[in-house]
Amino acid sequence: MAGTRRWLMLCLMLGFSLSAHAQWRADLPEARLVGQGEFTWFGLRLYNARTWSPAAPLDWSRPFALELTYNRNLSRDTLVEASVDEMRRLGGPGLDEATLARWTAVMQEAFVDVRPGMRITGLYLPGQGCRFYVDEQLRREVDDAAFARAFFAIWLDPRARDPQLRQRLVGR
Repeated sequence: MAGTRRWLMLCLMLGFSLSAHAQWRADLPEARLVGQGEFTWFGLRLYNARTWSPAAPLDWSRPFALELTYNRNLSRDTLVEASVDEMRRLGGPGLDEATLARWTAVMQEAFVDVRPGMRITGLYLPGQGCRFYVDEQLRREVDDAAFARAFFAIWLDPRARDPQLRQRLVGR
């Protein structure tokens, strides 16, 4: 009896895990791992990054996913602030403060405080926008192609802070 109960619980957990995992993959059914790497800041391991796409290298004209698995506790505000700083740096003078304020509000809704082992996955949808998943559960859909491009550029633009990580993530 106890063995049957354990088996049933395992099946339920696996079923939940597979259906939750399938959420972003439903829009990217042929996705396979393109690249991966670790991001460190002053020797601190912050997160592991992985990219998923039907084709390698990554191509801005095709959907792809960027998955960040965190190694440290970081607040939502820290994640948003770091993202805005990088978007501002990469966007240059053409990116106005009103746009950044709108994007800040979007990221405040999309992100959460993270702890080691948590995962945030962004699904890039060219010409449409993106979706954010926290531990595989849809958290926020963003219908803003400019935001999506600016956000994912943090890791994938040739001017990204970590050029070696960028090369690995784009599949080169």
